[in-house]
Amino acid sequence: MSSWARRPKIWEDIDEATWGSWHWQQQHRVRDLEILERILELNDEERETFLAARSRFRVAITPHYLALMDGQDPNCPLRMQAVPQSGELEIRAFELEDPLAEEAHSPCKGVTHRYPDRVLLYVSHNCPMYCRHCTRKRKVADPYTTSSRADIEAALEYIRRTPTARDVIVSGGDPLTLSDERLGEILRALRAIDHVEVIRLGTRNPVTLPQRITSQLLEILREVRPVYLHTHFNHVNELGHDARKSLLELLDAGCVLGNQMVLLKGVNDSPEAVMQLNRELLKVGCRPYYMLQADMAEGITHFRTPISKGLQIMDHLRGRIGGMGIPHFVVDLPGGGGKIELTPDYLEGKYPHPDGTRWVFRNGFGQTFDFVEPD
Repeated sequence: MSSWARRPKIWEDIDEATWGSWHWQQQHRVRDLEILERILELNDEERETFLAARSRFRVAITPHYLALMDGQDPNCPLRMQAVPQSGELEIRAFELEDPLAEEAHSPCKGVTHRYPDRVLLYVSHNCPMYCRHCTRKRKVADPYTTSSRADIEAALEYIRRTPTARDVIVSGGDPLTLSDERLGEILRALRAIDHVEVIRLGTRNPVTLPQRITSQLLEILREVRPVYLHTHFNHVNELGHDARKSLLELLDAGCVLGNQMVLLKGVNDSPEAVMQLNRELLKVGCRPYYMLQADMAEGITHFRTPISKGLQIMDHLRGRIGGMGIPHFVVDLPGGGGKIELTPDYLEGKYPHPDGTRWVFRNGFGQTFDFVEPD
């Protein structure tokens, strides 16, 4: 069922063509409490938190994403990602404004160069929806952090004169908030750089605004393909008719699709939730790439799960879904330490053997097996 068929009553007079316009969706994002209360049944805590939180990090929710929510359940996994919660107002001593030290590794505005071969290019401060677990709250939604045309040209020039920059991640905000013309200019400029071998596009539009995947955008992506498009589905309820259609269209345009799920308490922190999401993603050609431990960003500790929970989920996936459905479980280390992968410990023991060494392993079902390694 499309999100238009599920649209709240406030938009019952909107026809399907208008609903399908990404410009209309952007213009009608819900930012005010009065409008939100006409769509969702809010409790007192949600009302108070909404008013207090929006001064710290703006609120904006697309009509499409609101249509997918359960309007009566404050624990709806989509609602928890879009509507401020009281935990967002608590800033703890260990939390960091810039948890990944992106600014410390910025040689010029709009560029983070933390790994020798990879460069992050920040092209927009806008997103269709401002996710409450955002790790870039310090700059996303802040118009003062936007990259001007001159800033982006300076960033592209930095990439041109840095031959080790083989992999460029175009990010934001969300780069798809740019016009087709502007985004096309940036992608073509990157494709024209001989040493840039990989172009990645980080976007949550297939989740929060799939109407943005237009025929014009798809033509640009075909022109510069392959583009490794990394999106961000956290729950299977986000993967409705419109999202599936957008992913299949991106696939047809030559994009290589990957999903970067953030492990969020109360949203997807169970083996069953991750398994269900990953199975459905594979059906539409999107490979589960990362399962990320939530960063130490300000105001998101209420979302964070124990690392042991992530390991438990990974242990459950092994043997129950094909390898393509098993993401890398990673922690992006604070201070710019980079990503490290965590895996369950399958080694049970190491013992002498007449022919060398007997290693004992267990599988995801708890069974043990001997593996003999000769001298």
